[in-house]
Amino acid sequence: MKKVIIIAEAGVNHNGSMENALRLIDAAADAGADYVKFQTFKAARLVSREAKQAEYQQRNTGHTGSSQFEMLQKLEISETQHYELQAYATERGIRFLSTGFDEESIDFLDTLGIDIFKVPSGEITNYPYLKYIASKGKPIILSTGMTTLGEIEQAVNVLIENGIAREEIRILHCNTEYPTPMQDVNLMAMHTIKTAFGTGVGYSDHTTGIEIPIAAVALGAEIIEKHFTLDKEMDGPDHKASLDPVELRQMVTAIRNVEQAIAGSGFKQPSPSEKKNMTVARKSIHLRVDISQGTVITEGDLLMIRPGDGISPFDMEKVVGMRAGKDLTAYHKLTWSDFI
Repeated sequence: MKKVIIIAEAGVNHNGSMENALRLIDAAADAGADYVKFQTFKAARLVSREAKQAEYQQRNTGHTGSSQFEMLQKLEISETQHYELQAYATERGIRFLSTGFDEESIDFLDTLGIDIFKVPSGEITNYPYLKYIASKGKPIILSTGMTTLGEIEQAVNVLIENGIAREEIRILHCNTEYPTPMQDVNLMAMHTIKTAFGTGVGYSDHTTGIEIPIAAVALGAEIIEKHFTLDKEMDGPDHKASLDPVELRQMVTAIRNVEQAIAGSGFKQPSPSEKKNMTVARKSIHLRVDISQGTVITEGDLLMIRPGDGISPFDMEKVVGMRAGKDLTAYHKLTWSDFI
């Protein structure tokens, strides 16, 4: 199988601090993720000044009185900061990615030369946005939180009609609640999406912990996206549904292990590592009692014990009825040369 792409979603967990953003790149690189991803937007182009915060944003920030605009304006990253972050990511050996939420942001990210565009769940019904991002002609990752299968179909059709080949689309199953309750994950929907659209699939996770992304890889996810933070207790909308740096490293390690575990041929046979244990773990036919030369072997004379480098217990019926060619003692490991 292809290597699973792991996107460490820094998002807005920098809290508007460049120092935090650089530290998040460090954490993602140290964990072994493939991409570190931020969010590119201007609050004025993203949300009205009257738009209320989502329930989870109010819950996670504790700021029930502020608007989305006030919250997001503090989380913007300037163009100059983007250049610095991208350069630092390159220096740390991890690819830089960001989600653009409007046409101007998409244009800017295109000038940065990012190799793939990410459509966030909230934009999947934004027809002009989808047309515009498709016009850039780059591979697209499409998140599907809050959607129906029909809405995904509409979005995919827009992308294809505007120049994106189906093979260049990766669809991420997702649930847009922070954190996502386990009973709402519906991980098997990833299979439904793959069957319905014939695209590569992945999973964007907002649960707490690392087990669900790992399960998604075992079920065939090609991409895993997961929020992470420097500290879950920081003030901000996404910290509490994010991994800390240690957990991020654990998730990456676990995914790489699962990749190896499911990459076999599927043909059942002894593996190279276990062949050496076959003799130790299996049994062979031994004698339960002393036997004199010429004695006809009965089933009651036989004992199946380790090691397994003698006659296989599967051949017991062949041994029963044979005559001993010499005197043999109890617990003797039988060989075919013992019989006449």
